[in-house]
Parts: sequence; structure tokens; C-alpha cells
Amino acid sequence: MLNQMLTKDYIRNLKNNGNGAIGHLVKEYQDSSSLIFILENLGQLPKSFDGSFLPELLLHKNSTVRFWVVKTIGKLGDEDFLPILKKVALNDSDTNVRREAVSSIGRMRTKKGQSVLLEVLQDHDPKIVCQAIRGLLVFKGDDKVDNILKPLLNHENEMVRSVIYKEYFANQKDKYQQPHSESYNYLKNVVVNADTLEVMKLLKDESIHLTFTSPPYYNARDYSIYPSYQSYLKFLEDVFAEVYRITKEGRFLILNTSPIIIPRISRAHSSKRYPIPFDIHPYLIEMGWEFIDDIVWMKPEASVKNRIGGFQQHRKPLAYKPNSVTEYLMVYRKSTEKLLDWNIHQYDWQTVQESKVPEGYETTNVWKIDPCFDKVHSAVFPVELCKRVIQYYSYKGDVVFDPFAGSGTVGKTAKSLGRFFFLTEKDETYFNYMKSKKSTKMFDTFETRFLILK
Repeated sequence: MLNQMLTKDYIRNLKNNGNGAIGHLVKEYQDSSSLIFILENLGQLPKSFDGSFLPELLLHKNSTVRFWVVKTIGKLGDEDFLPILKKVALNDSDTNVRREAVSSIGRMRTKKGQSVLLEVLQDHDPKIVCQAIRGLLVFKGDDKVDNILKPLLNHENEMVRSVIYKEYFANQKDKYQQPHSESYNYLKNVVVNADTLEVMKLLKDESIHLTFTSPPYYNARDYSIYPSYQSYLKFLEDVFAEVYRITKEGRFLILNTSPIIIPRISRAHSSKRYPIPFDIHPYLIEMGWEFIDDIVWMKPEASVKNRIGGFQQHRKPLAYKPNSVTEYLMVYRKSTEKLLDWNIHQYDWQTVQESKVPEGYETTNVWKIDPCFDKVHSAVFPVELCKRVIQYYSYKGDVVFDPFAGSGTVGKTAKSLGRFFFLTEKDETYFNYMKSKKSTKMFDTFETRFLILK
């Protein structure tokens, strides 16, 4: 009979009756699911609400019950509950309960609550510390609070450092800076035959919306010879540091790489395998790129070099070398305190509508796409691969950059999808090849230009 009357409407009507009615109801329902249902459906509390039954429930063994008890106490905004909330914030066994207790203290916006939040800053859980900072930022401008929060820029946790940097140390943008959705005309549909580092040094900050590229593999082909693997990584570090500078706030870098094998010089020596995507990753994070996703590009086994042949003959353990049918598309975003929605809202309604990804998009991080082969360039991007990246990570009218353009597939695909492109390519053969394929059918206002650094 009790279960029949335990409804949302019943709870809310009872809540407004006063006289500790909810407290009496709670005594009748001691099982966890009923307690959670009651507390979850209280909604906004009247000023006359009697919460005297709540502290006892903080001893409940179910953490979800304790969470909703703390949340309900927070709705009351009563400083008399501060000692109880402090105890929960510092001692409860569940992180979510502790975090909600800190949040409830912060919502009180009182000096007494401030002192508790300052104490919570010493907590070992960074999520709790961040919640305490959030509550303390209400008092931003108070010398005592500011002098305690600012040194947290050196906190060991990256989330804490990010919050403090945004609130106290982030540079303000120049209000006369170029609008986020726009770029400079001199970058639109341009191919430059030069070292990409030399070209990027001439570009203004935050000029590019998206970079999609596959850097030359370490000493795998004649066009990419480096004195050492470390010097190769240093070169990539320099390149992507410049890409970071010229990329607009919160926009993306998609990096296509895979481990590479350097063949052995004789049967007396072993071949060497270099894990390029894993080795370059720490450099990118250090310079400010935020890792977002790893996408696996899977090719048909028949299209890749056979490494398993010897093992198939003898099948001796230790000698197993599988055929490499995958490459990585590592997705990074330029660090920003702004959410993705901010980036999207920089575009007008029509551009957003026209840029929507068509039906049939890939829903997993494994993309099965056949590779391309070209008599001029030995490592050509498939158009389908470019198409997905450009559609998923840019808007129409954006400028898409490829610092290692090769045969120019990124540029051609960007153009066909209503984007502009900016390409750099050091090899004159590839540059002339792109020039021979020049098209003037699209973007007549910005006809493709082929330039040298001079």
C-alpha cells in the first residue's frame, strides 16, 4: 500500500505541507531505491522545509543515497549544515559524494564556507580540488583568495593548472583580431614550393582552421633523409610548434603516421622499427596540443608489404611479425578554455547548415579505406580519407593546411568540399605535378596560385 502512494506528485505535495512530512516518509521507506527516489524528486525546497532528518542519512552505506542527501542539504543553503558538509567533503569514501559536498559549500557563497573551501584545497583528489576552486572563484578579487589560488598554477595536476591559468594568467584576445571563422585571402588556395618551416614563419598567428598531414617517414624513402631519429623528431617538433601557433583557438590537427621499419643492412644485423606516432605524441602534448582521439586507418591485407611470409613457413615462436594493415590518425585540438560550442557559434546559421556531415558517416574509430598508389608520389592520401577528415573537422569556407602536401590530395579535396587550402611542399617534382593538375573550375575568386618562397 505504501508503494502505491510513493509517486513524484505525492512527494512534491507532501514536501509543501511542511511539519516534517518528508522526514516521516523517509522513516517509512528505509530501502536504498525508495530513499533515492524520494530525495531525487524533491525538486526546489520551500524555505520552511525541515531538513533535520538529513544528517542521519549521511551514515547510510549506499553512496547514491548519501549523494542525494548532500545535494538536498545544499539546496537548503543553511550555514548550520557547514560542519556536516565539511566532514563529508573531507572524509566520505565516495568521490562523487565528497565533490557534491564541496559544491554545496561553494553555492552558499559565505565567508564561513570560504574557509572550508580553502582547507579542501589540500585534498589529494584533483576533482575535489577543482570543485573547491570553482567555489572560491566567487571571491575572485579578494586578496586572500587570490594569493592562495594563483600559486596553484604549479599544482601537480593538469586540470588544476588549467583552471588557474584560465582564471588568472591567460592572455586576453585583441578585440581587433581577425574573426574566428575567417582567414586571410593571401592563404586561400595557395601552394608554396619551399621548406614548410620557412613558410610558416611568415604567417600570422591563428590563421588556419584545420591541419591534416602525413609527415615524411624517418629515412624510409629518398625524399626524407635525417642524420638521426632524434633529429627527425626534433624537426617534427619544430614543425608542429609552428602549426600550433598559426592554428586558430580550439581547432584541430589530424596527424597521419604509423610505425616504420628501416631494413637491415645485412643478414648479420636486425631491421629497426620506429614507433613514430607514440614518440611524437609527448612533444605535441608538451607544446599545448590536447589529445582528442585515435582513429585507425585499416587497409586490405593484400595492399601492404608481406612481413608474415617467413613465419608462415616455420611458425617458430619469437619470429612472429604480422602484416601492418593499419595507420593512425591522431586527432589533436589546440588548447583552449572555450568549449566546442564556442567554435561552432562563430559561424552564421547558413554555414553551419551547409557544413553538416551527410548521412552515412563513420561511427567508429576504425576506418576501412583502400590506399592509393601514384607513379609520382609513393604515399598518396586516399580521397575518401581526406574527405572524412575535412568534413568532420572543418566548416565550409575554412582554410585547410597541409605542410607536407605531396601530390596535393588534401588541397584538391578541400576545394571540392567548399573549403580553401594552403599547401607547402619542398620537393619541386611534387610541386610541378600539382601545378600540372591545376583546376580553375572552382573558387574563381581565389584561383589556385603556385608560389616559391621568394
